[in-house]
Amino acid sequence: MKLLVVGASYRTAPVATLEQLAVPPADLTRTLDRLVAQPFVAEAVLVSTCNRVEVYAAVSGFHGGLGDICAVLADQASCPPAALANHLYVHYDAAAVDHVFRVSAGLDSMVVGEAQILGQLRDAYHSAAGADAAGRLLHELMQQALRVGKRAHAETNIDRAGQSVVTAALDLAAGLLGGDLTGRPAMVVGAGAMGSLGVATLSRLGAAPLTVTNRGADRAVRLAESYGANAVPMAELVDALSTVDIVVAATAATEPVLTLDVVTRALARRDADRGPLVLLDLAVPRDVEEGVAALPGVEVIDIDRMAAILADGPAAADAAEVTRIVTGEVETFLSWLRGADVAPTVAALRGRADDVVTAELRRLAQRRPDFSDDQRAEVARTVHRVVQRLLHQPTVRVRQLAAEPGGDQYAALLRELFDLEVPQTSPVDTVPDVVEPDGVTAAGRPSFEAADVPPTGGAR
Repeated sequence: MKLLVVGASYRTAPVATLEQLAVPPADLTRTLDRLVAQPFVAEAVLVSTCNRVEVYAAVSGFHGGLGDICAVLADQASCPPAALANHLYVHYDAAAVDHVFRVSAGLDSMVVGEAQILGQLRDAYHSAAGADAAGRLLHELMQQALRVGKRAHAETNIDRAGQSVVTAALDLAAGLLGGDLTGRPAMVVGAGAMGSLGVATLSRLGAAPLTVTNRGADRAVRLAESYGANAVPMAELVDALSTVDIVVAATAATEPVLTLDVVTRALARRDADRGPLVLLDLAVPRDVEEGVAALPGVEVIDIDRMAAILADGPAAADAAEVTRIVTGEVETFLSWLRGADVAPTVAALRGRADDVVTAELRRLAQRRPDFSDDQRAEVARTVHRVVQRLLHQPTVRVRQLAAEPGGDQYAALLRELFDLEVPQTSPVDTVPDVVEPDGVTAAGRPSFEAADVPPTGGAR
């Protein structure tokens, strides 16, 4: 099996396209099931966040795997595959490993170095493992990616620039409101992970009073109590909206929550001299209806606007150091991958040798029935020792060579020279446990097969 990444992000697609591609949590298992049911896709992890939708897959062939994944994504977006072509990026084999590790380290995030993506990758991995969609190859990849992300944050100062998307959005909002959120009344719409982060960040920045609303009232109450905020029913959204200066909208709703009608009615009840109402729309699909941004006295900060403003973010030196870490980790993973690729071939070669020895000893027993049991055992031990000594150095050396760049050729050469039949996948004995980013399980190494060789870069 080979690794393939297919996805779209804020770099390649507008919010409207990401909205189409986004997979709600309730549909995640069903979509994973559809992916691994495809002919060329054996394993899949699906990452769906506010600014990226990506599939990490173990595939038996590049072109077939790409076609299978694109078909599922196109169906999710309710559009023909050709309509997505200009918005998708594709990474295969070594480039796929590099991309996943860069994502985990925060180098591919809208805000370089933000740590939230690490938790999102962990959640995607847990979901895939729970749906039995992640096999041994993706278990290894994801566990190593989580470790690489944690190492990047532990060994560099990337966190200095690695504020969350929420923090970056609130910094932009503060600029629109005079540079400081202290004492500014604020509201968070949504009580999920992003909403919780919004409440925590607003509280830290001194915004007050702070209001939380959510379709599930119990979650809003629990979140509000944790930060000394007020919880209001969603039915009172218009009234609550008329009393605040800043709103963080981060729900999982499939339709806009802050509609043109809701915001218009809230503005009519709002004091005219309050200044702009700043709406931070961090949801995909969008929580703020298109057209609200055109209303007088309203500023909307969405993913598209943030991407444009944050395109030239700081921390170039820290990003360079993280890039160095990622490069080294990618090579380490690829070396192991190449070594794992030759293991089934070496096992097949030793199995062939054992078969030859067994057949010859059987013939010897027929031709020399006068040998005693002890004599036959001594001959068997001697022959086995000779064969093992002959194979020892070549197999050790081929493992070493296979771990180097281009090493996959050695496994292919052995198969050709000795006419070996090697199964495309080795039996799965154990599957490593799902771990948090601060740990990595060493068990459960995958095996790999040769596949057709496509371009290895990140074509879009």
